[in-house]
Amino acid sequence: MTQPPPIQPVRAPLPSAESWLEGVPTPAQRRLDRYAVAAFATSLPGLVPIAAVLGLIALPRIRRSGARGRGLVVGALVICCCWLIAIGVAAFLNLRGEQRAGIGRTTVISQVAVQQCFDADLEVDTLRQVKIADCAAPHSGEAYAKVRASMTGLSVEQKGTAATQQCATAFQTFVGKPYERSELDMYYVVLEDRAVADGNVLCMVGQPGAKLTGSMRGSQR
Repeated sequence: MTQPPPIQPVRAPLPSAESWLEGVPTPAQRRLDRYAVAAFATSLPGLVPIAAVLGLIALPRIRRSGARGRGLVVGALVICCCWLIAIGVAAFLNLRGEQRAGIGRTTVISQVAVQQCFDADLEVDTLRQVKIADCAAPHSGEAYAKVRASMTGLSVEQKGTAATQQCATAFQTFVGKPYERSELDMYYVVLEDRAVADGNVLCMVGQPGAKLTGSMRGSQR
């Protein structure tokens, strides 16, 4: 007796892979989230607050929509962290520099060092104390030289003449213009009568009623 052929299950033909993916966006088809792009773009020049906000907005948008750009957001946040670290280090170094330079410290006028700037009322009869200032910021005066002038046995008037002559010579070298033709005023402090090797007269420049900005070295004023 002949055996009947085995019954084959009826199977519908499988759809092609293309039809399975129909309607599902591939990575190449997903759009790039504009907030992610903006976050990365603003992080490069150091616009940290803007970049951070845009990045935090972009992350949930990307999760909801499936858009591309997560890598850009992560990159933007990393760059923001780098900027914050750099700014923090720069601020720390600037603060240390100001502390070493004595900026903001009040001291007697005779303790001002050459190349230091200071704030004080230059119109008082006797200037005793000043506050050390940043030369890049507005300030009252600047110590530009220590000169040697032998004053032993001289009268007060003669000491003044000797100090003025020596400071005027240094003034022209420093400012680039003779003192008698300058708009700036010159001041001096006699540290001691004996002419010592590192100078016994401290020479300073200023302009009463006005503020100087930057060093007066080579200013031609």
